[in-house]
Amino acid sequence: MPSDHPERIKSLIVDRRLPPGAPLPTERELTELLGTGRTGVREALKALQAMGIVEIRRGFGTYVGPMTMEPVVEALAFRTVAGHRRGEDSLLQLLELREAVETGLARRLAGHVPAADLAELDAIVARMADEALAGPVGAETDRAFHAVLRRGLDNPLLDTVPEAYWTAFHRVRPGPSAARTDPGTVCARHRAIVAAVRTGDAERTEEAIRDHFCDIRTRLRLDYRFAR
Repeated sequence: MPSDHPERIKSLIVDRRLPPGAPLPTERELTELLGTGRTGVREALKALQAMGIVEIRRGFGTYVGPMTMEPVVEALAFRTVAGHRRGEDSLLQLLELREAVETGLARRLAGHVPAADLAELDAIVARMADEALAGPVGAETDRAFHAVLRRGLDNPLLDTVPEAYWTAFHRVRPGPSAARTDPGTVCARHRAIVAAVRTGDAERTEEAIRDHFCDIRTRLRLDYRFAR
């Protein structure tokens, strides 16, 4: 049976309500609490460090980790890339999950994006228009648009799936897309999202976001056919 020491240390963090950065009991104290040797404690701490739950600072001790969502993002991205290499349409599956998250936010976004963020979205769309004149709209510009769109919701968990998608996308598609999308259409889709959010019309906002994802799905499906 696998050791339950990592789970017991996690329970200790929860039960003691330790925040990120708080010191954990010393290695000697943990051996007494867990009823195991130092090797068992060290293995448990290394496992938890890999998950971002604890942070081992050489010469200083062990602390509660930052508890970021990076391990989740990496796990989703790795699963997607591995599936893609096996010939699965895993990137499309992750896109569908991302679409569910972002369209599900439409009613919260409509009419509630701060004026400063709307101005930044306008600037990003203007940058898209400039890029569209020279070639494809940059992936990082697209990524920045959606990050600003979600920002006012002040919920870092909402970034997990989109960040995993972009991480996987750049690993799977290091070069240009085989299925060309009109850059002007990409720009227009994003401009429509901003216009809908600004009016406060939830249904129109959801429709604009869905239209945008419909274009992405079409491109990914064509890319998958070309790759085969």
